[in-house]
Amino acid sequence: MKSPFISVMDLSMSYSGKKVLDNLSFDIPQGEIIGVIGRSGAGKSVLMHLLRGVDEPPTSGSVVYHLSSCPHYHYLGMRSEENTPCPRCGEPLEAIDVDLWKPENEKWKRLVMQRTAIMFQRTFALYGDDRVIENVMRALDEVGYPQDEAVNRAADLLDQVRLSHRMMHIARDLSGGEKQRVVLARQLAKEPRLLFADEPTGTLDPETARIVHNTLLAAAKSVDMGIVVTSHFSQVIRDMASRAILLEEGRIEKIGAPEEVIEHFLRDFNDEKEVQAVDLGEEILVARDVAKRYMSPDRGLIRAVNGVTFKINRGEIFGLIGKSGAGKTTLSRIIAGIIEPTGGVMDFRIGDEWVDMTKPGIDQRGRAKSYIGLLHQEYDLYPHRTVLDNLTDAIGLEFPKELAIRKAHITLSMAGFPPGKSAAILSQYPDQLSEGERHRVALAQVLIREPSLVILDEPTGTMDPLTKRDVKHSILHARQEMGQTFILVSHDIEFVREACDRVAWMKGGKVVAMGRTDEVLSAMPPEDVGMQGLAREASPAL
Repeated sequence: MKSPFISVMDLSMSYSGKKVLDNLSFDIPQGEIIGVIGRSGAGKSVLMHLLRGVDEPPTSGSVVYHLSSCPHYHYLGMRSEENTPCPRCGEPLEAIDVDLWKPENEKWKRLVMQRTAIMFQRTFALYGDDRVIENVMRALDEVGYPQDEAVNRAADLLDQVRLSHRMMHIARDLSGGEKQRVVLARQLAKEPRLLFADEPTGTLDPETARIVHNTLLAAAKSVDMGIVVTSHFSQVIRDMASRAILLEEGRIEKIGAPEEVIEHFLRDFNDEKEVQAVDLGEEILVARDVAKRYMSPDRGLIRAVNGVTFKINRGEIFGLIGKSGAGKTTLSRIIAGIIEPTGGVMDFRIGDEWVDMTKPGIDQRGRAKSYIGLLHQEYDLYPHRTVLDNLTDAIGLEFPKELAIRKAHITLSMAGFPPGKSAAILSQYPDQLSEGERHRVALAQVLIREPSLVILDEPTGTMDPLTKRDVKHSILHARQEMGQTFILVSHDIEFVREACDRVAWMKGGKVVAMGRTDEVLSAMPPEDVGMQGLAREASPAL
């Protein structure tokens, strides 16, 4: 059996008197890949941060790393390296136990953090104006990698994540999936002994997700690197983890073989509500030959959107699907009025009038933008404002307090919060919520504006199956009761399958297929349906 790497003992964490983690105890052996699953708010991200040593210390308990070090603090290695020569000074390595959160161990904590790495949910944290290879070289410089070897090492890492063809591109010009692979290359540059991957592929297309997962598994095998991974896709846990932990309300509900833990997690999952057919209204959005072209110093002429034509009716739920870089996000930003197209027609209906979205000005695109809501992939909330403030005065909605609270409750319900939960979080701040809860608050922040058209860019990437079910029902309820119109930009094929009336499948900036959801998805090759679709075999329909 491999040497233990981390021992978690009686670990608890509370925020404002609310217990988020409740007396957790378990070990992580050296080189193990362990999956952590649970509903949004179960404590997954908090646990991951405490294991790495970021944010606030735990309320009680300990996180102990079992390591070896040289007496001169030159090197910190695994416990299995005990009594071997230090690679820097030659002295024998001695066993050491580091309780990560004890104040007197702050020096050791910094050294431990240098031997671990973390990938956060929906956070790319790249140097946007730098080239891709420069981003990786910065990471190598941070760990003291020899400068004369850094270029070749950075190129090797980009080859490892299959981004050699993008190494000279400016980071901000990459798609979301490509950015995530640059983040992975930057983390691997640190040669960590343990990588924390917090929903690393929730917003990626199936093929890119497979690349990231295979890269992680290959890296773990080659250097005996451990991984702690959270994911709401059960197939990710099955494919990657050798052991899984199920968290429920901050407690370990079950720990063991991934298949057994996943089965237990989904034990009460059902979706008995029928999706009722609705009669769609008049056309609300008409796009003809919409194009967006721009010049890049590295890539020349880029046709991000290349002659797209479609119509959307009031009350319709329309999906945009395709791999990272297909043009979905660019098209959604054109629809939202954030980006001006370079060609084509984009007409949006306000009342009985049509507004030309290709024309600037308060009577054209400026007028229409206030009726179109967009939830970005990289959304953000005001960190120093409560949930209620984020939903009302922070975005310029001035209500009497009683009406504000009532409106907030209604909107949070539309975003998937049960009534009791919405009341509990109104006075909380974003950092007191889980990532999934923050995402739903951001969704509510869009819905509270009462837009005629709502665009959701990867709305379910950080949501567990039960929350996805609730959000799907909320979307369908908003459509049923209020005639709300939605455009869903998503890689979550199963969510699209269950929620959308029609979809447009994009490749290379073009729509290659459009029609009823079941017809388009059945025509797609299996590799494009991918992991999220395969998860349907083990998870009941959303």
